[in-house]
Amino acid sequence: MEALGLPAIALFNRCSCFHKLNVTTMFPSTPNYGCHKGLASFKLKLNPSSNTRTQHSKCVTRAQADSEDYELKQMRDMAAARKRWETLLREGKVKVLTPREAGYAVQLSNKPLLDVRPSNEHKKAWVKGSTWIPIFDVDNSLDAGNLARKVTNFVMGGWWSGMPPLSYDSQFLAKVEQKFPADTDLIVACQKGLRSLAACEILYNAGYTNLFWVQGGLEAAEDEDLIIEGPLPLKFAGIGGVSEFLGWTEQQRAAAAKEGWGYRLVFSARLLGLILLADALFIGAQQAARYLQDIRSH
Repeated sequence: MEALGLPAIALFNRCSCFHKLNVTTMFPSTPNYGCHKGLASFKLKLNPSSNTRTQHSKCVTRAQADSEDYELKQMRDMAAARKRWETLLREGKVKVLTPREAGYAVQLSNKPLLDVRPSNEHKKAWVKGSTWIPIFDVDNSLDAGNLARKVTNFVMGGWWSGMPPLSYDSQFLAKVEQKFPADTDLIVACQKGLRSLAACEILYNAGYTNLFWVQGGLEAAEDEDLIIEGPLPLKFAGIGGVSEFLGWTEQQRAAAAKEGWGYRLVFSARLLGLILLADALFIGAQQAARYLQDIRSH
């Protein structure tokens, strides 16, 4: 799901024997997953004993099993959500628009466009005159559980993609209802098209019957389809991290094909600089190790 640009419907929080994180979900009744018994048994064996290693091994095994079970459940939940969304589209309960058609509807018919992207994407580029109400947004809380989740997100690929941990806004529906009556012809869009489907499902279940989904998301729009504001092209709003810095995203490769070698040269220089920096750090670490060894030998 991360590769699709959609955070897990039930945001994944890993659990170890030393900490347990709550699972945040856009749906109620999602259970918490964790090695509760393993945690308890580990606490009872803090003092060194012959059983400590065995208890720790059992706890790790149980944590891995819980993690695998949760990932399977997450896959099933996503598959079920896709089926529901396909039904909404197939039965015409949510109408499909291309980005160009959405642009015509916004510019010529003055239809409202609801942007449900998180703030890290919206601040880079947005459609002029659109209404921004994120269904998921960047989780900036500083509690211990969220800090651990940020570390997990970074290690699991956030450093490469630049995607921060997101959390579902439980006030999303209430905020939309404050802005738009239920009979509004409402165009719903996100960056790639999946979060906006989740938003359409919530809105349809709440009584919105004139919903339009932008197929492929705003990222699929061409420059002439929509009037865009913001510091970056709309196609670049969903990228970040090291992949963006090095110019290795699909969007940047497509831009390089149009712009030519001048565009590619910037990212080639960045890559060369990164290699030189890595070499300098490696050599520095070697010198520091030799220096410490000399001090110990004397």
